[in-house]
Amino acid sequence: MKQAALAVLGALAWPLAAQAAGVEFRSLSDVAVMYDAPSRQARQQFVIARQTPVEVVRSQAGWAKVREPGGMLAWIEASALTPQRMAIVTAERARVLARAEDDAPLVFEAERRVLLEPVPEPAPAGWVRVKHRDGQTGFVRMSQVWGL
Repeated sequence: MKQAALAVLGALAWPLAAQAAGVEFRSLSDVAVMYDAPSRQARQQFVIARQTPVEVVRSQAGWAKVREPGGMLAWIEASALTPQRMAIVTAERARVLARAEDDAPLVFEAERRVLLEPVPEPAPAGWVRVKHRDGQTGFVRMSQVWGL
């Protein structure tokens, strides 16, 4: 029982530890091939879409080992990464609100896998201001997106 409780606490603390450890998120500048090793001669695993956010796990001589939104690890040429950050919706439907308050008016809903651009503006803890590609902006809970 004690071990189960510790495991649950560890799982809850992981996102905070990741932030403290300086997790690096980037986005793809274009469509890119993901490899199983840091070489063009390595086996191609899959193709990943432009602007998809990835977590950089390791960098090595022009290559980066990244975690994609689904959790898979693969290697990508570092030149395919851009410092521009994007967020991808991980909830079934993310509620984007007029203010960073749960009872604020709804601006729009974004379905799973929709990309949103973070707006560089201070927001209360647990919230981020985002912009949809159609220009609508609002606040979404950090727990509903990945890549920030």
